Amino acid sequence: MTMGLGIGTYAMFWEWSDAVEEPIGLPGMLDRAGELGCDVFQICDYPPIEAMDSGRLGEIAAQAADLGLALELGTRGTDPGRLNGYLDIAETMGVSMLRSMVPVGAGAPTLDESLSSVRGLLPRLHEDGVSIAFETYEQLPSTRLVRFVADVGDPQVGICLDPANCVAGLEPPLEVINRCAPCTLNLHVKDFAFTRRAGWVGFTYTGAAMGEGLLDFDAELRAVRPLERGISLIVEHWLVWQGDPGTTVALERQWTRQALDYVRNHLENQGEMSHE
Repeated sequence: MTMGLGIGTYAMFWEWSDAVEEPIGLPGMLDRAGELGCDVFQICDYPPIEAMDSGRLGEIAAQAADLGLALELGTRGTDPGRLNGYLDIAETMGVSMLRSMVPVGAGAPTLDESLSSVRGLLPRLHEDGVSIAFETYEQLPSTRLVRFVADVGDPQVGICLDPANCVAGLEPPLEVINRCAPCTLNLHVKDFAFTRRAGWVGFTYTGAAMGEGLLDFDAELRAVRPLERGISLIVEHWLVWQGDPGTTVALERQWTRQALDYVRNHLENQGEMSHE
């Protein structure tokens, strides 16, 4: 793997949604990533890609290549049929990183069943040269996710680290970072913050502009070492709707530019420190 900085569909969550009059399509998202000087684009939780035939997938991959973008994919779950379907897409598009999530709760397979499903995919992952990174999130404690990955016991399977997701499970972000860093294969970069609700009755937990929230990004870089380990960093947001499409999309774009600038600056500083 080669370290790359980029964005994904979650960086344009509102702009490609039905909440705007003319949602941006995948070609437009790729063009945006190219304009922003990105190295990689993650097509994550984007259902339209599942309906694209091989010809259309090839066109998207060719556009990405022309823009100098590596592509990554993202889905959810451990169902073998679903993951094999995404591995088919990955094969067509030349993708080597697939993000997913280990499901838990009512209607979900047991962790042992998920473990068996993932182990069954290992021969294909090695044959295709694809890694799967399971994302940290509040419904599955990070201690259990780390154990799940250890039980799979294969370097093609690891963690997509996003400590913001675990706060709702009462896990301190730095603990999640340090616990998951050795297993991390993919990094989702977003800032987050609490604000008091009106009347001081509780808090609202949402995204924040990068560098203005609670994420200790320098600590995350020191723990994960993406430059050294060839781990891609994907910028995304938790941006609350701003009341109208124009204002929301404009702020979403501003957050993306700010996040990319912030990450580039901190990566440069880390690279300089590593050579001292």
